[in-house]
Amino acid sequence: MKVHFYKYQGTGNDFILVDNREGRLQLTTQQIAAMCQRRFGIGADGLMELRTAPGYDFRMVYYNADGREGSMCGNGGRCLVKFAHYVGIHKSEFRFLAIDGEHLASIETNGWVRLKMQDVQKVDHFGSYELLNTGSPHFVKTVQDLNVYPVVKEGSAIRNSDKFKADGVNVNFVQPIGETYLFVRTYERGVEDETLSCGTGVTASALVNAHNDRGFNHVDIKTLGGKLYVEFDRTDDDSFENIWLAGPADKVFDGFIDIV
Repeated sequence: MKVHFYKYQGTGNDFILVDNREGRLQLTTQQIAAMCQRRFGIGADGLMELRTAPGYDFRMVYYNADGREGSMCGNGGRCLVKFAHYVGIHKSEFRFLAIDGEHLASIETNGWVRLKMQDVQKVDHFGSYELLNTGSPHFVKTVQDLNVYPVVKEGSAIRNSDKFKADGVNVNFVQPIGETYLFVRTYERGVEDETLSCGTGVTASALVNAHNDRGFNHVDIKTLGGKLYVEFDRTDDDSFENIWLAGPADKVFDGFIDIV
């Protein structure tokens, strides 16, 4: 089977995208994992299908690099919006369906994609770290000297600890650079490695590090793959709404691959 694929990246978080609006493509877990393999396949942090959804511009279906269907991916959602525009869905504002529900998005004049995330009503505090769900579950810990911090070693240990091993968790290490500026590195479940950026992860990190006790917050984010920003309204200590993630999303290349 020959598949036309597209490779997109959002701040270094890279994805294989396929247009499956006609519903003809039925990829197995093993096939997706093989396509995402960096040495023997195309190579990516995950794969997404663009599908139809009644009442929406499209449906986003996301698979982790291990081939299993994943939870919401913020950078993936931003890339899929850019891809939808590329294949002819031209809108000033997109409305699409993902595994965690409805999302809105737009393409800004500078080419960045601005994506509305789900409201967050709960943050669990554990002294040295926080847990919250921004479409995917996230562990957020503040550290120093993040440039040299052993992200893979520490992230893997947390993700595979007794508390998180069964369901997994994404592990974010955060170094505040200023009141409204963070440096974030993330170890992602499903990829089982550090990625250059994680959209739901930087969103979680921004919420935990809100600079205003109430009302509007804008947080700039530095990742290994580039810069993003997160904007949101804080309604009380652990409740957030009108959450928007924005950053670049670009096509890298496209081609055909024979799937066995």
